Amino acid sequence: MAAQIKRQLNDGPKIRKEKEIVGKMIRVYCKKKHHQKVLCEECQDLNEYAGKRLSLCPFGEDKTACAKCPIHCYKKEYRLRIKDVMRFSGPWMLLYHPVESIRHIPLPGKLRK
Repeated sequence: MAAQIKRQLNDGPKIRKEKEIVGKMIRVYCKKKHHQKVLCEECQDLNEYAGKRLSLCPFGEDKTACAKCPIHCYKKEYRLRIKDVMRFSGPWMLLYHPVESIRHIPLPGKLRK
């Protein structure tokens, strides 16, 4: 009988903030592309998947941007969908969530916390 290894879920401040930003981006995408006030089934699925993947990220609070990560933990289908969402929502985030947009911009090495 094989023992199953259960990873501890990440729930630190950085992971929570990443989940919040991804959720906002998905909501902007759904509102603009699918013309929904609440998340449609497809976008809700993507939001839940992204949240689960962030919770299970092996780097935890030391994670980099997913696009720069050496490990691609998203299934190919979801990776393509989230890239679409981020590409579309990025510019809209400046209008809908300007503070988060500015905070989310990666800073050069020494300026980062």
